[in-house]
Amino acid sequence: MEKKELIVIGAGPGGYAAAFLASDLGIKTTLIDGADNPGGVCLYRGCIPSKALLHAAKIINDSVEAKQIGIDFSKPRLDINKLRKWKDDVVRKLTSGLGQLSKQRKVEYIKGTAKFLDAETIEVASNNVASKYNFENIIIATGSYPAMIPGIDGVSKNILDSTSALEINDIPGSMLIIGGGYIGLELGTVYAALGTKITVAEMLPRILTGVDEDLMKVLFKKVKSAFESVMMETKVVSVTESANGIKVVFENVRKEKSEKTFDKILVAAGRKPDSKNLGLENTGVEVDSKGFIKVDNQLRTSVRNIFAIGDIAGEPMLAHKASHEGRTAVEVISGKKVVFEPKAIPAVIFTDPEIAWCGLTETDAKKENREITIAKFPWAASGRSLTLNRSDGFTKLIIDTDTERILGGGIVGPGAGDLISEIILAVEMEANAADIKLSIHPHPTLSETIMESAEVFFGQSTHLYKPKN
Repeated sequence: MEKKELIVIGAGPGGYAAAFLASDLGIKTTLIDGADNPGGVCLYRGCIPSKALLHAAKIINDSVEAKQIGIDFSKPRLDINKLRKWKDDVVRKLTSGLGQLSKQRKVEYIKGTAKFLDAETIEVASNNVASKYNFENIIIATGSYPAMIPGIDGVSKNILDSTSALEINDIPGSMLIIGGGYIGLELGTVYAALGTKITVAEMLPRILTGVDEDLMKVLFKKVKSAFESVMMETKVVSVTESANGIKVVFENVRKEKSEKTFDKILVAAGRKPDSKNLGLENTGVEVDSKGFIKVDNQLRTSVRNIFAIGDIAGEPMLAHKASHEGRTAVEVISGKKVVFEPKAIPAVIFTDPEIAWCGLTETDAKKENREITIAKFPWAASGRSLTLNRSDGFTKLIIDTDTERILGGGIVGPGAGDLISEIILAVEMEANAADIKLSIHPHPTLSETIMESAEVFFGQSTHLYKPKN
């Protein structure tokens, strides 16, 4: 039986980042995945195709909003086949590029599925042939899959999950999105721009639970105007297919029932770790009640030579978190004394406006009774924001009141996902408010709002009169 120095199961952003670094460090690496090339859910069925479609939605929305500044376009004509091809081409270029990088790094790539036989052996099914391999070390990076609500799955071919919704096979007249999280809102933004009437049903009292309320409210205002309806504290009681579409019965918090018919339904109820059918029961690897593999701060499982990274290793389920975990696991395997202990993992919601945050949130600070100061700069006072005809956003810094250290921050507005990196660096470097205030930012830019937020902390913002108490 052939013995491998390192095997990585799953070629998503965590898996291929791990495999590539391992090869760079001189470790002979085998990467196993079911797709033709590395990329995983993120590139094939998640992050990348959704952002491509969100870009298309932004172009459509920008053409409509241009009327406000005296530029009137005719109604956009949509070529759905060309849009789909462009989206698929983006995916193909990135995944084929990763395939080339695998070859350049001499990473052995096996297209197939792997299953543990014991804590030192896996079986790989590839091209209807099963092969067994021993391994010195192995990294599990199998990711996650869309969660489905019991009683809904299989009722109709017009009930979609986040994967099938990204295919954009057609543009329905109406769509119900079950779940008010980031996946539902991002895809709702796309379909609404393409002409679909969107209804959101969320069981909780608000959308985007876990996001600071002030950030959420800016997006919620935009969502309410773009979507036909957003129903809070509402659950789906039943779903039945009819001649006119899919009939849905709702029940609100007061136990009042209502019904409506939709062309399609998108179930956006989150994701689950893909830990089934791996044969983990043959290894001694511990899995929690939700299906996440338990790991320590070096990404080791309960079995010393088996590591787990990314979605399968716990929240947050984010591609960039997986990549850094993968690199940490490889460095541990190579003998380096490292741990995965980031001070800030950024999160971005790519709606319009975007929301981004990192580090300590205002919500968590209140729960922990932390003594903090919120320094907030409204984009209505930003020259660059006004030139973009977008004044609804803001930037805020969460600052330790005593030490003046930057603990976290949040941004809502166009490009928030690109801007948040400066605050991440500030948190990781343990910078204080003065460090940001004294760093000269270019004018006129949206990045200035981070500097001016720091100035707000001292009561010295140039473009906002807010004296410090």
